[in-house]
Order: sequence, then C-alpha cells, then structure tokens
Amino acid sequence: MKKILRSDIIRIVTLTLFITGFFAISISAQTAEDPIFRTDRIAIFIFLLIFSSAVLLYTNWAKKGKELFVRKIPGIAAVEEAVGRATEMGKPVLFIPGIADVEDIETIAGLSILGRVAKIVAAYGTPLSVPVRYPMVLAAGQEVVEQAYLEVNHHDAYDPDTVRYVAGEQFAYTATVNGWMMREKPAANIYMGAFFAESLLLAETGNAAGAIQIAGTARPEQLPFFIAACDYTLMGEELYAASSYLSREPLLLGGLKGQDFVKLLIIIAILIGIILALFNVGGWYNDIFNVS
Repeated sequence: MKKILRSDIIRIVTLTLFITGFFAISISAQTAEDPIFRTDRIAIFIFLLIFSSAVLLYTNWAKKGKELFVRKIPGIAAVEEAVGRATEMGKPVLFIPGIADVEDIETIAGLSILGRVAKIVAAYGTPLSVPVRYPMVLAAGQEVVEQAYLEVNHHDAYDPDTVRYVAGEQFAYTATVNGWMMREKPAANIYMGAFFAESLLLAETGNAAGAIQIAGTARPEQLPFFIAACDYTLMGEELYAASSYLSREPLLLGGLKGQDFVKLLIIIAILIGIILALFNVGGWYNDIFNVS
C-alpha cells in the first residue's frame, strides 16, 4: 500500500514539475508585445490544475475500493460509546446540529454526522432528541433521521417528533434546550455545527446534568468554551472531515485527501522558497507565485 501511494505521489509531483517548467519556459519566451498567457494568473491556473487532479485521482481510487487512510478522530470514535452509555442508563441522546440555517456549511456537516448518530441510536433502540431553530433544518433533519432508521431496518421505531422545532430566537432556543436538559438528564449531548454566544450556556448546562459531551464547530471563538466543558471536541476542519470519516463516501474522501495533498505541496513550496531566499537565489521562484 505504501509503495503504491509513494509511486502515485511521485507521478503527481512529476506532472506538477513538468507543468511548472512548461509555463516557466513560456514566460521567458514571450514578449510584452506578443503575450501568450496572462502571466499574472499562471500560478492560480497551476494551483487549480494540481488541486483538481489530486481530488479526481483520490476520488477515483476511493471508487475503485482502494483503502485511503483518514486520521482517527477521537470525538467521532467516542459517539458509539456515548450512545451505548445512554442505552445502559435508559436515558436519551441529545443532538444539536448548530443554530445556523441549512445554507451554512457547518449545519450541513452537522446533519451529515446526525445521520451516523441516528443509525447507532436506531440500532440500540435509544431515544434521540434533535431540537432545531429553523424550519429548513427541521425538514432536512427529519429526512436524515428517517433515512437512518430505514437503513438499519427499524423504520417502525422512527418518531417524527425526534427532530422538532423549538424557537426561532437564539436565547429562547437556548433556554428551552437547557430546561429540557435539566428535566430529562440526557446521558449524551452531541453538539455539531455553527454555535455562537449560546455555546457556553449549552455546554455548561449539559455538564451540570452529568452528560458525556461531544462538540464540534469551525468557529474558533467558540472552541475554548467547548474544550473547557465537553469531553471531546472537534476543532475546525475536523468537523468537515468527520462526515468523510463516517460515511467513507468516495466523493467526500476524494475531496478530503485532495485537500491534504495540496496542503502538503504548499508546505513544501514554502520551505523551498525559504531555502532559496536564504541563499539569495529565489527571484525566479518568487515570480512563479507572484499574482499581480
């Protein structure tokens, strides 16, 4: 596996070097009176070409069944443990897919994770509660949960009120959910999506109720509150990677691995630039990445 991956990486790097060399020759050969390319946009073109190639390549590998390594995310791995704890205690699981509307990418990531949680809950026969703030999230959440129950052949146990509309105002929603937590004492609270000022209120209330808590958000200003009050926290891009980690969907895996590969190339490019700058021979290299 490592040998195959190494050869594929060498192939991509070779293609990248060839393209870079081709455009470098084109730049040196053209004149101001007779331009062949928009030289101030070549770096962007190369970046898009490399990124697209990497995503397509990894997606193709995933579709062919090649095992792609994705780093284990402890918070996601703990979801089944949390649901198992709730089952043993005979208490419900609370899932909050953020408080943003459905067009927010964090809400979409949260709904994707909700699908996986709903499957585990359906298999264990554990009560699930999903309070939402927007009608569109309500419709999407109901569809996701019902589909999860169908996939594990427990559709007869599906309750349409599992996903319910609570309130459209931020702190009215928070107060309602906090009151429910203190009354029902859920064994597991899962927060996945976009959160704002209510994050600490929710997390502290859940902590006081004695629940195991797993949180994930891409909002850096809310992460300290979740880290302080929750048992596991997905930080930044881990929230988006979690959907790929859980579903193993080729398109999602291809995008995730393609991004990781491009990040690696960017790091290498930065290191090469630093080394060339130290020896004061990096003028031509800087020109390649200069976008005017």
